[in-house]
Amino acid sequence: MSEPIYHLPQERRLVTELPGPRSRELAVRRDAVVARGVSSSSPFYVKEADGGVLVDADGNSVIDLGAGIAVTSVGASAPKVVANVQEAVARFTHTSFATTPYEGYIEVCEKLAELTPGDFPKKSVLVNSGAEAVENAVKIARHYTGRAAVAVAENAFHGRTNLTMALTSKAMPYKAGFGPFAPEIYHFPSSYPYREPAPISGEDAAKRAIDYLETTVGFDKLACLLQEPIQGEGGFIVPAPGYLETLQAWCRANGIVFILDEIQCGFCRSGRWFASEYDGVEPDLITTAKALGGGLPLAAVTGRAEIVDSAQAGGLGGTYGGNPVSCAASLGAIETMKEWDLPARARAIEAAIRAKVEPLVGHNGVGDLRGRGAMMAVEFVEPGSTKPDSARAGRIAKALLAEGVVVLTCGIHGNCIRFLPSLTIPAALLDEALDLFVQAVAA
Repeated sequence: MSEPIYHLPQERRLVTELPGPRSRELAVRRDAVVARGVSSSSPFYVKEADGGVLVDADGNSVIDLGAGIAVTSVGASAPKVVANVQEAVARFTHTSFATTPYEGYIEVCEKLAELTPGDFPKKSVLVNSGAEAVENAVKIARHYTGRAAVAVAENAFHGRTNLTMALTSKAMPYKAGFGPFAPEIYHFPSSYPYREPAPISGEDAAKRAIDYLETTVGFDKLACLLQEPIQGEGGFIVPAPGYLETLQAWCRANGIVFILDEIQCGFCRSGRWFASEYDGVEPDLITTAKALGGGLPLAAVTGRAEIVDSAQAGGLGGTYGGNPVSCAASLGAIETMKEWDLPARARAIEAAIRAKVEPLVGHNGVGDLRGRGAMMAVEFVEPGSTKPDSARAGRIAKALLAEGVVVLTCGIHGNCIRFLPSLTIPAALLDEALDLFVQAVAA
């Protein structure tokens, strides 16, 4: 396993307050022309990024525990990604695979067939974003089954388009005021071990979901069941063992397409290439994005060839889907994941987080630590209860930002802080950030 190569010093360095004067100037320009609905959780503006750091317009170097929301798993400027992009963009920026195809699209689909779970013939369609991948997965499932209804887990986040808003559980800020939403969407009770009223096995949690769906929808009406193996925006929720396997068995017995959304947890983030590998399940369709593109916009639906091929010619695709430069970036990212053994690095990140943060659980309002690999979250609750404490999570995130550490919140109630660093972050830099987190919690 070779070591990551960095072009920026991997250090936390504050030379101005955050935001500094240059970032404040940019904020004024932004307010004049950028839509208010486009928000940013950090007040500074990035100039360079690499490994585990972001350097802002004023020269501050901050520790990045967000990785562009799990996009820059190989770092924000990995050498093979940069080289591939530079070579590709010099050849041609775009032709549209729908009109004049090119080899890069095929190469990415070959990698997806090789790497995604399932020992069966697979095909893919490449699109631009995670939400678009989810929409296409639902389209394919409906076309294949001839059914309309879609089952989706509670606490899910699948995007901000009309269909994916209907699939998403959290109203603010993602859905409020944007309806009406797409019909025939049914949210079933998922597995959330920390918040179960009483301990329940994964198998029983799945049976609870199945009973709800059979009672309120009917299995013969369902085109697909959609689930994140680790729920992302919902709070990095890992379902109890046996949950996914039971749902998959029920779907297969009843002709329901079993779709796993690995947009955030896929491509090494969880400590394996795909989080579903922990449960030994093989989805009929899997959606990927984020880390797949190495920082450029790229997403995919991959699955059983007979299901994907059910759609008629011209029914799938789009102008920019599988853009040649994005495909080149993806191939560089996948090569980097293999060369640097990023699943192993993700597992090492989990071990470091658990060593520093697990002793806090049960004390000072830290209710739970959960996740897998470099996808871990702390859930904050009011001391002595399990009532969500979103204000505390927000204060801690703000305090860390002032110290030069970027973290993101998540959870249906916004009461979780997630650790989502690049898988190439140096161990010493991660430890420094975690020490600052522990201090912030104590304060």
